[in-house]
This record gives sequence, structure tokens and C-alpha cells, in this order.
Amino acid sequence: MKSYHRELWMNIPERMGFENITRDVESVLRESGIREGLCLVNAMHITASVFINDDEPGLHSDYRKWLEELAPHEPLSRYRHNLTGEDNGDAHHKRQIMGREVVVAVTGGKLHFGPWEQIFYGEFDGRRRKRVLVKIIGE
Repeated sequence: MKSYHRELWMNIPERMGFENITRDVESVLRESGIREGLCLVNAMHITASVFINDDEPGLHSDYRKWLEELAPHEPLSRYRHNLTGEDNGDAHHKRQIMGREVVVAVTGGKLHFGPWEQIFYGEFDGRRRKRVLVKIIGE
């Protein structure tokens, strides 16, 4: 069994945003030479997420609205975490809701998706560089 990994670097200029990273992950898969196996894509920061869904702008807008309703950024006093001097208590909750990582089957050297599935990086405390780990195992 082979193993291959690479880190992708993200820099979302807004506090919250979503970026389709499917092509980046596909590129790492091609570099790996692995044809059959599993591909893990993992946000390496506690206020960011990786998830799979449709690449449709209305859905992404709905996510922003829904997440802000569930865990609003303000008032900052809402979160005990912010008493540490941080202002990102909401971002930790948003990441928990959206998830840390995804695993996608690799079949015939390609990501084995269902219809419309794409991989996204979700940022909830942006404006600085953050990492995403792509780890592929297989043959």
C-alpha cells in the first residue's frame, strides 16, 4: 500500500467563506499515482471545515445565513471562549457543525463522487493563511 500527502494553503479574505478545492484535491491525487484507495481531506485549523456538497451559489448563501443564525458572531460576550481575548467563539461552533474532514473513495485514479458532489473548504475566522491536509492511501 502506498501513502501520499500534500498540504494546500488557503487564505480567505473574509471572516466566513467557502472555496471549491475539488480541482486541487484531484491534482494531488494525480501526483500520488494512486489508482484505488481512499483520500482524506482535513482542515488543519479548529475554525475551518472541509465538507462535500453542491457548488451552487444560493446554497452557499443559505449556509452563511444558517450558520450565522445558529452561531452569530456578535455579541462577542455570547461566548465564554471570547473572554480569552479571542473573538472567534462563533467560528469554533460553525466548524463543529460543518465538520472537520471528508473521505472520498478513489476508483480508477479518480475521486469517486455522487452526482453534483464537490469538496469545499469552509472558513469561519478568515483573513489569514490556513492549511488543508490531503492524505491518500491505496495502490
